[in-house]
Amino acid sequence: MAFQGPSSDCHPNCLRALNAQEDYDASQRAAMLAVDLITMTRGILKLDSENTLYSAQYLVDNAGPKKDSGQGEWGQGRGVTIQDLFDYLRDIATPSEEGETDQERPELTVKDCLECAFRDGLPRRGQWGHLGCVSKVPPFACLIPRVPMNGEVVETEKWEEAVELLGKHPIGAKLHVFSPEIDLVDDEVGVYEGPSGAGSSYVGLRDVMVTGEGKTEMGDKKVAQVRICYKKKTKFIAVSLDRVLTSLGDESQVIEPTGLLSDFIIPRFSQ
Repeated sequence: MAFQGPSSDCHPNCLRALNAQEDYDASQRAAMLAVDLITMTRGILKLDSENTLYSAQYLVDNAGPKKDSGQGEWGQGRGVTIQDLFDYLRDIATPSEEGETDQERPELTVKDCLECAFRDGLPRRGQWGHLGCVSKVPPFACLIPRVPMNGEVVETEKWEEAVELLGKHPIGAKLHVFSPEIDLVDDEVGVYEGPSGAGSSYVGLRDVMVTGEGKTEMGDKKVAQVRICYKKKTKFIAVSLDRVLTSLGDESQVIEPTGLLSDFIIPRFSQ
């Protein structure tokens, strides 16, 4: 989930688009976490950091409720014609302007991305655009063979059920993020305990990877070790497992009691 830029040989508009991008793109982060979970579970793709970006962009382009088969609008059995290649070259000659976005793109979840990967596989190295690439992927790219994989997505709301799988499977989750508290913890420094007072503001839910569990040095608090990408920076933090939220910053945002971590998700591969 580390924040990374485009390769030097990509379209020059990519770097400008990357610099202009806001801190958080939910679909991109969900795709990155899904690829990381797959890679760490079995190492089936033996992905390096660059190939991870290609696979994540494939999921951004193909996951979600509007992509039932992973084939887009390209009919099965249809070949690639000279006109198809001409149309594609014409399109990439006029890439999207800086700041232009796809208004119809649905916001993806980690579950969407994992289900897409299990259904359609993931591309091999260099067979797709990198994450956030402004160059259009050709519609016939869906015909490129992908690395197949079979499995299921396991979900739970309970930490006790999720942690039983932690030794064998990496775990994705959602973290309730509050500012400035999230900025005050860093790698092995401090424990994130959510809102601390009237000055706290709710940022929202962020996709994270749970990498371990334990207790503080004093032994008085149960914590989960979590990897999060926040403000374009990846860091490992300790998150309190004892804190229970009943509101999101003020009395008007009352919620069902929940921990700071929720929506645990685990990819389980078939043998």
